[in-house]
Amino acid sequence: MIDYVILTDSGSDLTRDEAKELDLRILDLSVTIEGQEPKPGSEIDIKELYSFLRTKSKASTAAVNIDEFEAAMEPILKEGKDILYLGFSSGLSSTYSSAKIAAEELSEKYPERKIYTVDTLAASLGQGLLVYLAAKKRLAGESIEAVRDYVEEIKLNLCHWFTIDDLFFLKRGGRVSATTAVVGTMLSIKPVMHVDNEGHLINVGKARGRRASIDALFDKAKATMIGDRSEATVFISHGDCYEDAQYLADRIKNEIGVKEIRIGYVGTVIGCHSGPGTLALFFLGSER
Repeated sequence: MIDYVILTDSGSDLTRDEAKELDLRILDLSVTIEGQEPKPGSEIDIKELYSFLRTKSKASTAAVNIDEFEAAMEPILKEGKDILYLGFSSGLSSTYSSAKIAAEELSEKYPERKIYTVDTLAASLGQGLLVYLAAKKRLAGESIEAVRDYVEEIKLNLCHWFTIDDLFFLKRGGRVSATTAVVGTMLSIKPVMHVDNEGHLINVGKARGRRASIDALFDKAKATMIGDRSEATVFISHGDCYEDAQYLADRIKNEIGVKEIRIGYVGTVIGCHSGPGTLALFFLGSER
């Protein structure tokens, strides 16, 4: 009998429908748009968010705090169920730290229950892919300890490769200078980025032109993907640029032989900072 819940957060970019499919519970990081925060439980229209971001207006996000985690976890414990929390990278948010403190405090109150937390060191559908693989294990009957250990074992093989279309979003976040943003835009320079072993988003290269930057993501998958590629699961997330995501998916299917590819939006948490046109590729590889 499955007697535990996998809990994650909206940094995973999994939709409510996917959460239902996988029997997950997702806790939302807060998002403020035009100075207003949506009511708890309401979903932001993702296409409207990207339309808003294209005006260069600001949106902001905030981590889940300790009290919010306790409020989400305690009812699960009262149901007599254990909890495995798979969290947004500690290199990008304080959300995981809050979860760990909440888990420690609740463990004292409910000593008979198990509460495990895993820092996925992942973001967007990279975190989502780890959660997806863990949920499949849980639904297959694996124990909470087995699933926890599985995620810990594979998380540094979870490859994240991003390209960002609008350098001014990187400038706003302090990742590039104003000069770099202006010159790079003029020359159509697109960064190629990844999430490293400490869970930080790192700029590791650049490409001249949008198509070249997308092809650079494909090249990373072709060179480093591990296992039986026909049986691999690949996730792609996009900042309202579905055609680019489909182009990348088609190359991966046709040239690498991957059958299962899920395409979804870069959600509000990452999207507010990376902007429209962001494209990200996630798969299990030889190393991050």
